[in-house]
Amino acid sequence: MSPMAAFAVYFIIWWTVLFCVLPLDVRSQSETGEVTAGTEPGAPVAPQLWRKAIITSIVSVPVFVLVYVLWVWADL
Repeated sequence: MSPMAAFAVYFIIWWTVLFCVLPLDVRSQSETGEVTAGTEPGAPVAPQLWRKAIITSIVSVPVFVLVYVLWVWADL
């Protein structure tokens, strides 16, 4: 696997994991009772995107290693 292909595979894995992590620990404005005038009541109060990006990166590494090992082992 070339370095560019490895980067592309990691990038796809990272984005897929991000979409799995995004809904975790989300509280909407209507759930907390702090609806700001002019905003959607379903909007998150504190999305914690930096925290979710770090979790995504941590989870993506072992998934990428597994894909890489299978790729090399299967000689694709």
